[in-house]
Amino acid sequence: MLSVIMETQNDEDALARTLASLISAAVDGTVREVIVCDNGSTDHTRKVAETTGCSFLPGADALSAIRRAKAEWLLLLEPGSRPAGFWREGLTEHMEASTKAARFRLSKASRLPFLSRLKRNGALHYGLVITKRQALALCKPHRPLESIGVRLATRPLNVELHPAAIGAR
Repeated sequence: MLSVIMETQNDEDALARTLASLISAAVDGTVREVIVCDNGSTDHTRKVAETTGCSFLPGADALSAIRRAKAEWLLLLEPGSRPAGFWREGLTEHMEASTKAARFRLSKASRLPFLSRLKRNGALHYGLVITKRQALALCKPHRPLESIGVRLATRPLNVELHPAAIGAR
């Protein structure tokens, strides 16, 4: 099972897109819970999260969310990103065979031209699958969720992700 964690700030539409892509995984038990750490949203982010059954943590830092997670494995996503294809099967296979952190591949439809890809993206642009134990060891108090993935060696998964829209955050 998997706990999904996202940080938001005025991301109601992006959060809704991500949550919609996780519904089937919640139904089949792959996703146990979704935790939303909010950084002061003034839009309807809270309503979207609570209406869909997420744990909404206003003002909480990433460390609080990780400690609260119930699953042994965490999936850290940017609001707006959406796992694609047979992602549940690929993730399950990885979690059963390894304890190493991993990242998704960008879906072919989402790949930018070569020169555009040279721009450095955030540490969660490709999503991050990590054990709760590793995340707790890497996360520092009052740091954003993205700080966990910075300079972290990861295994590329054979699973695709449609990333959050560039410039949307």
